[in-house]
Amino acid sequence: MGNTVTRVIMHGCNGKMGQTITDLIAADDGIEIVAGVDARDDGHNPYPVFTAIGDCDVAADAVIDFSAAAAADNLLDYCVERQIPCVLCTTGLSEEQLARVKEASGKVAVLKSANMSLGINMLLKLLKDATAILAPAGFDIEIVEKHHNQKVDAPSGTALALADAVNGELDNAYRYVYDRSQVREKRARQEIGISAVRGGTIVGDHDVIFAGADEVVTFSHRAYSKAVFGKGAIQAAKFLAGKPAGLYDMSDVING
Repeated sequence: MGNTVTRVIMHGCNGKMGQTITDLIAADDGIEIVAGVDARDDGHNPYPVFTAIGDCDVAADAVIDFSAAAAADNLLDYCVERQIPCVLCTTGLSEEQLARVKEASGKVAVLKSANMSLGINMLLKLLKDATAILAPAGFDIEIVEKHHNQKVDAPSGTALALADAVNGELDNAYRYVYDRSQVREKRARQEIGISAVRGGTIVGDHDVIFAGADEVVTFSHRAYSKAVFGKGAIQAAKFLAGKPAGLYDMSDVING
């Protein structure tokens, strides 16, 4: 894009992440929000806000989405119709919606990531190496994620992405276990336990635990503010503008 300013539509502009990104972009000369979309509009944003994505008629180079899973279908239809690339950050999508994401990516550029932070995406790479070494040595694998008490989906999309990175190295032979309270039996070797904690204002904590005989290796990531996700989304929007149809992720952004 050179020195061109990337024009974005902020989908979910009045949510916490939408407002975080609005503030970050205000301080970035390389990108601007030309319109917002949110079910509620109290008129405080420095750009026009539409209550439905279909009503937005403002030209843009990309959409950044931090909204709700229920809004994803209309968003994808809009991006395909208008040929506007989409940075899709909303989590908790159903299997049917994930299929629609893949279908849409055949017609327009879509970048989907469960977590936009640079640290998490580096961790996804590191976990593959750790799994290749530790799983064959008999280490059990557990994931614990912690988030604020307002988060509605569990486990987090990031926890599932971490589990998928591990399981991908194991030919997807391991099953995910979310609750052991109803079963009285020893832990199976080929399982990945995923636990969710909800409380307070925790932005996002993820621990991937490799527990072996007499030693434990833990990979931890702590997000101390939502800004880490916003910065990643802004990077992604700049990257995605002008890209051909396809399904992209943060590794594409990191690797340029």
